[in-house]
Amino acid sequence: MAANEVYQYSLISALMDGVASNGIPISDVLRHGDHGLGTFKNMVGEMIVLDGEVYQMKADGSVVHVDPEETITPFATVTRFDPTTTVKAMLKDGKKDLQALLDELHPEATNHFLAIRLDGTFERIEFRTAGGQCRPREGMVDVCSRQTTHMFEGERGTVIGFRCPGYVMGINVAGDHLHFISEDRERGGHILGFKTEGEIEVGVAVMSNFRLELPKGDREFDEAKLVKDEEGIKAVEG
Repeated sequence: MAANEVYQYSLISALMDGVASNGIPISDVLRHGDHGLGTFKNMVGEMIVLDGEVYQMKADGSVVHVDPEETITPFATVTRFDPTTTVKAMLKDGKKDLQALLDELHPEATNHFLAIRLDGTFERIEFRTAGGQCRPREGMVDVCSRQTTHMFEGERGTVIGFRCPGYVMGINVAGDHLHFISEDRERGGHILGFKTEGEIEVGVAVMSNFRLELPKGDREFDEAKLVKDEEGIKAVEG
């Protein structure tokens, strides 16, 4: 794929229905991008794809480097990131300030996708990780009810994420979806909140091409109801 095109495997609604026992090798996903988010077989931990390297962020907040040839993902979103805008910014109010900055930088992108990267020191960063399914087809709401949260201060690292337009809710997560990994690649997870310490570097790419690949030969997916649960998605991804 060319730079700044979105590739997605499966649906967030499928995860909500517990479709996570199967998937595709992450190496297949990396053919489409070097920047992204996702999860792993049975929803064991959070995925971050940073500069083409894949990391698994576990329930205890620790991080391991993943062999993409040997590891399966039931859901992932990636792009070949080439920022169209790069600025320095102070985000004292975290997600709220980031939303305002993105709106200011790209007011024309309301109905487009954005890829986001933040690099710098975070005064405070709170993130969560999920430990995975306890049984096949256990839904995401139940999996995330057992999530663990972690808080760090003065942590240098990188945030990777996407802003998806509202009309894709249920296909992906509408709004800003962000994962964090520390500079030493030892801590990270799904961001709940943050504040920056001084200015950080913000890279953004506007994306208008979206490719969706659905699971094939997956009985869980074929039997899933895939009813959009907007409130449930907001609860686990907000």
